[in-house]
Amino acid sequence: MSPDAHIVSTGTALPGEPVDNEAIARRFGTDVASAEAFIGTRQRHFAVDLNTGQVTHTLTDLGAQACAQAMARADLEPRDVDFLVLGTSSPDALVPATVNLIADRLGIDQVSTYQLQSGCAGALQALDLACRLLDEEHLIGLVVGADVCVKHLVLDRNTNSVGRTGHVLFGDGDGAGAAVLASELVPGSIAVRRVLNRFSELSRTPGQVVRWFGAADLARPEQPVEQDHKAIAQRVPLLARQAMREVLGMTGWYQASVSYLLPPQLPGRVPQHVANELGLADVTEISCVADVGNAGNALPFFQLDLLRDRILAEERAVAIAIEPSKWIKAAVTLEGM
Repeated sequence: MSPDAHIVSTGTALPGEPVDNEAIARRFGTDVASAEAFIGTRQRHFAVDLNTGQVTHTLTDLGAQACAQAMARADLEPRDVDFLVLGTSSPDALVPATVNLIADRLGIDQVSTYQLQSGCAGALQALDLACRLLDEEHLIGLVVGADVCVKHLVLDRNTNSVGRTGHVLFGDGDGAGAAVLASELVPGSIAVRRVLNRFSELSRTPGQVVRWFGAADLARPEQPVEQDHKAIAQRVPLLARQAMREVLGMTGWYQASVSYLLPPQLPGRVPQHVANELGLADVTEISCVADVGNAGNALPFFQLDLLRDRILAEERAVAIAIEPSKWIKAAVTLEGM
C-alpha cells in the first residue's frame, strides 16, 4: 500500500550573497580561527546589510520565495494548494501570523493555515502536522520552515563586548525552505513513511531561551538569548540516537537498510558528536549548515532539497531534528519512489 504523504517538490530561499568568516572578521575585528574552531560554519546569509544595518528581507519574503519555487517545480497554481503550515522561531510579528502573510503574498486564499512556533524541531513538527491534514478534501499542502536572526544582530556595537552578537554572526544565518506535500503518489516523489515528534526530558532545564520583549519589558536586564552550550553538546547526540531508534522501530526498518542520514543541523562539534553516537556505517550524510549557516527551521528543507537530487527508488533516508530549548526529538523516515 502506498503511504498517504509524498514530498513532490522542494524550494529554498537565501537572502543576498554568502558572508564568509573573513568578511565578518574584517567588519568587526573578530578572530576567525577561534570562531571556526568553536562554531565550524564557513559562510552564512543574512537578511540585513551588515554595513548599513538595513533589513533586506523579512521572514515573509523568504518564506514566499521558497514556497513559490516549490510550487513552480510541482507545476502548481495558488488555487491548487489546500493548506499551508509554517514552522518558525522568529515570526515577523506576533500578529498577524507570518504564515498568513506568506499565503497572501502567494495569492493562496480560502485555505487552512497553521503556524507553529518552535526552534530546531519546528520544520519536522510542521511536516508531521501536514501529513495529518492530508485527506480526501485536502490533497495538496505547502510546508514551510524559516528563520531570521535580525532581531539579535546588534551591528552598532563592538562584537568583542557583545558575545551573543558575535555568536550569531559566525554561527547563525537566515533562510527559508518549503515542500509540496501530496496524498497521491507522483513519480519521482519521496514517500513520508513515519514522523516522530515528541516532547521529552521532563523537568530538564531549557537548553536555549529566546525572549520576545514588549514595551513594558524594555527596562528589564534580561538577555534576549541564552544558551547552555554544554547541555546542548551533551544531550543532542543522545536524543538523536533515541530518535533514530524510535522512528526506525515505528517504520519497521533496520538501521542497516538506511542509505542517507539527514542529521541535526547545529553548528560547532555537535554534528560530529551525533555521528559518533549513531555509529552509522555505509550511510551518506546530507548536511548543509557549514555553508548555509544555522538557519533554524529552514535547514531540514535544505537537506530535503539536496536529498531529492540523490535518492533513488526504494532507497531509504532518515532525517533527525533535536530542539534544545525544551528538548524535543523529531525524526522522519523517507523512501524514494
